[in-house]
Amino acid sequence: MGLEPFTPDSTIFQDENVLRDGYQPDTLIERDEELKAYQSALRPVVNGAQPKNLFLYGQTGVGKTLATRMVLERLKSDLKPMSNVELETIFLNCKSLTSSYQVSAHLVNKFRSPDDQIKTTGYPSGMINQMLWSAITELDTTHCLIVLDEVDSIGNDDDILYQVPRSNDNGHVEETQVGVIGISNDFTFRDNLSARVKDSLCDEEILFSPYNANELRRILEQRADSAFRDGVLDDGVIELTAAFAGQSSGSARQALRRLYKAGDLARDEESGTVTEDHIRAADEAVERDKVHEELVSVPAQSKLTLFALLILEAEDELPAKRSAIYGRYQMAARKIGADVRTDRTVHDRLSQLTLKGFLDVEEKNKGPKGGSYYQYEFSIRPDLVEEALREDSRMNGLFE
Repeated sequence: MGLEPFTPDSTIFQDENVLRDGYQPDTLIERDEELKAYQSALRPVVNGAQPKNLFLYGQTGVGKTLATRMVLERLKSDLKPMSNVELETIFLNCKSLTSSYQVSAHLVNKFRSPDDQIKTTGYPSGMINQMLWSAITELDTTHCLIVLDEVDSIGNDDDILYQVPRSNDNGHVEETQVGVIGISNDFTFRDNLSARVKDSLCDEEILFSPYNANELRRILEQRADSAFRDGVLDDGVIELTAAFAGQSSGSARQALRRLYKAGDLARDEESGTVTEDHIRAADEAVERDKVHEELVSVPAQSKLTLFALLILEAEDELPAKRSAIYGRYQMAARKIGADVRTDRTVHDRLSQLTLKGFLDVEEKNKGPKGGSYYQYEFSIRPDLVEEALREDSRMNGLFE
């Protein structure tokens, strides 16, 4: 049987783009307190004063990046009639960047035109920083806000998070007042920052908590009104979708993906309605995709830690103590020429991987004299971990 012709359909969706990740609604509901705190923290800019440095944290899909874009758009719009304040905003996603040097180099290119880009390797770090200070100085604006999204990717190499927030105080930039907004999906990242970085970056902190089922329901209702045709969604579909996402992650992104997938399934079946059965099938599919997506996106040090557990799994040595995991981690890091971090770093990675649901941990108690320790093992299928690691060109070398 050959390919069937592509034909437009009009049974399920009115505007399916409304359910996609890149869609930006006119209003961000269920985040009133966070938006209020955000605007309060940026108010010095409107008064022509030095911006505060902000640190936002919370898991993926809870509105951090969307809130940032909406608040900065509103700020720039409100500043247009004001002749005494000119604001430039620079947005850099650090997801694939693992060092302060890489962040600095990519920031330089953000300030430059497409035909004036620099190579992001090969310069002395001092020269890269000087290029950055010059780029900010040449803006000829009173204020510059630099957003570093997914900044936890840089790990412990956090010098950039000291240098940029202090660029005015240290005399690197004189005329333009600089502020930094750091956004992290890793709850432990802030705790591992050096003391000087915490003092510089964290003038204000805003926590974006996971959404509960009722909040997710209202978000889904807002999007569904525009995304689906009238009468397509069966009673209970929105509530069931919100319940699944609330139990799983508290992520609006994951809730919307479930609803979108359910609509896709209904369309493929040429059904006139989206039912609870479609939601249940979508939930299973999205959960599998979510695990893979999150595995692919964890930092390099977490991937090395996961590979250490894969070795122990192959040796039938799981569950394992942290000391055994650290030994395999060291071997893996040396094999691909990665930095070998401390035992404490691996402990933090194990804690974060457990928090994400990839690992199970059990405390073992040997009594008053034997003390207690933790053992770790996979809570998901090891083949899913291997598949995700093989997609990383650097980690793929571990399997050779």
